[in-house]
This record gives sequence, structure tokens and C-alpha cells, in this order.
Amino acid sequence: MKTPDILPTQQRENPEPHESPNPMPWFVIVLTALLLAFGVVYIAGTSLDEAPALGDGRTVAELQGAPPAPGGAVDGAAVYAARCAACHQATGAGLAGVFPPLAGSEWVMGKETTLAAAVLHGIHGPLTVKGATYNGEMPAFAGQLGDAELAAVLTHIRGQWGNGAAPVTAETVAAVRQETASRTTPFNGDAELAALK
Repeated sequence: MKTPDILPTQQRENPEPHESPNPMPWFVIVLTALLLAFGVVYIAGTSLDEAPALGDGRTVAELQGAPPAPGGAVDGAAVYAARCAACHQATGAGLAGVFPPLAGSEWVMGKETTLAAAVLHGIHGPLTVKGATYNGEMPAFAGQLGDAELAAVLTHIRGQWGNGAAPVTAETVAAVRQETASRTTPFNGDAELAALK
């Protein structure tokens, strides 16, 4: 049998790659094992019930929305960020034609009991805010937030974005909750809330 001639173009080619008996270097295997062991030990030694040294300092109970400890202060800004900012925005400006603004709103700056009732039971239908009509839905928060949390978030929005209204107390929210306890539907926008102004 005749040996084929090797052409110059074939001589320039590199040999075919092949796998060595140990494809991964030993130090990479050891480093990966050490990192994995460190991760397991670190996670196993972390307590999830204590406030972390790094981060925003909230405990698991706070992140799960548990009511504050008796005598503990509620962060109205945190409640707003978690429950309200998605619609009314972090700036309180809302979305034009969709979600009403809280900044400069006559409802926010007005009677605190009216605002508390609206947040407790929600709003359905046309509502006029700063001369513009919004026709949407605001959920009820009576079953989601306690009196202290509602008071904290109402105080927060009444004191932000140029608003200068007085704070709302948990006792005020509790009184409004009791007065409107028989209500099972949201307020019908201007038609019902105007009477409470």
C-alpha cells in the first residue's frame, strides 16, 4: 500500500486536540471544594431571626410584614414603599390618568378621618384629585395593615413631597376602623367620599 503524500497545507495544520487523563487541574478541584464547604458553613451558622449587621437592618419578621413589637415604632416610609409606591410612585406623583398623585392632593391634606377611611376600605370609581378625574381601583388595606402601620403610612404621606398636614395617630385609625366596621365594599369615589370631606 502506498503512503499518501502529505501536502504543504496539511503540514501547517495543528494536531487534533485530545483530553488528558486528568482534564481538570487538582488545585481547581480543591478550591471549588473549599468554597463549597465555606458556603455551607456560613449559611448554616447564620441566624435568620436577628437583624443583619449589613443591609437595611430589617428582621425576618419585619420583612414578612409582622406587626411591630408593642411600643415599637413603625416605619411609615417602609410601609409606603412596600404597599403604595407601585401605584403612587416613590415620588408621590402617581401616574397621569391612571393613579392619582399624593403630592399636593386635597384628599391627603384634608380630613385625616376621610383619608383613613379611604385607605381602610379602598376606592372604586371616579375620584377627582387636583382637578383631574381618575377612574380606577384602590385596594382596601383594613385586613392587611394594623392601626399603627396605617397611622405610620398616613403620617408619612401627609408629611412628604411638600405636604404639610398633621400626623395621624393609631387611635384615630382605630376609631375610623370601628366606625366603618360594617362597610364591606370600597367607597364609590367622589360620590361617597365628598360627603366625608
